[in-house]
Amino acid sequence: MNITIIGLGLIGGSMGLSLKEKGLAKKVIGVDNNLHHQQKALELGLVDEVLDMNAAIAVADVVIIAIPVNAAETVLETILNRIDRQVVMDVGSTKNAICAMAAGNKNGRRFVSTHPMWGTEYSGPEAAMRGAFEDKAVVICNKENSDIDAVMAVEKIYKTLGMHIVYMDAKAHDLHAAYISHISHITSFALANTVLEKEREEDAIFELASGGFESTVRLAKSNPAMWVPIFMQNKENLLDVLNEHITQLRKFKSCLEKENYEYLLELIEHANGIKRILK
Repeated sequence: MNITIIGLGLIGGSMGLSLKEKGLAKKVIGVDNNLHHQQKALELGLVDEVLDMNAAIAVADVVIIAIPVNAAETVLETILNRIDRQVVMDVGSTKNAICAMAAGNKNGRRFVSTHPMWGTEYSGPEAAMRGAFEDKAVVICNKENSDIDAVMAVEKIYKTLGMHIVYMDAKAHDLHAAYISHISHITSFALANTVLEKEREEDAIFELASGGFESTVRLAKSNPAMWVPIFMQNKENLLDVLNEHITQLRKFKSCLEKENYEYLLELIEHANGIKRILK
């Protein structure tokens, strides 16, 4: 099949690379407004050619939208108004808004909403990785709103990438993503700002930052152009999880203020329970 990928960054580039190497894509066509991204994607072999969006849609069997979630909605509407038989899928971190938009389009059943649960703090074509999606989960949302053959085509893509599929309602996805993924990024951004505000010696940060700090704060290097739209679209769920997170932080603060180390121990032991889930 011919696969068009709109957005040649981390996710789109990694998908193009893997789908070419695994032989599922006869040809991978790239679309990106950034000329540097176009050139790099060609140099790195992430795509076979780069076309403008109209030409890329016309020759595609499947169109993958891999751009920030706010832009994805606008682009999806444009694509759905121009397609005939093609399957269209997105890979964004929020699902409810884009699913609602697709549901109101005459060709909306050709769209399959997905979220591959993989990413790094890096962006751009240079960040693309081989085997990135192996043994990871992908969420397919509201599959009952998509044509059966469209869902099957998307399932084939993800199975080829080595992913296992989870089916979920779009609203439930956005709630769970807020707790599992989005709060991690907010926490990392906030921690980085805390350290940058309090620790003025850059050499000390560089020399003393241990593996624990580095792994906790690495998400703070993520692309703001990607994450601000995600936070905007998932605002209500994020406010809910932030309120709970702040409550938990206050518990730790209170323990230290009152020297209540027994309760502090209980809080940490309770947190250790996550080991039952994340082995």
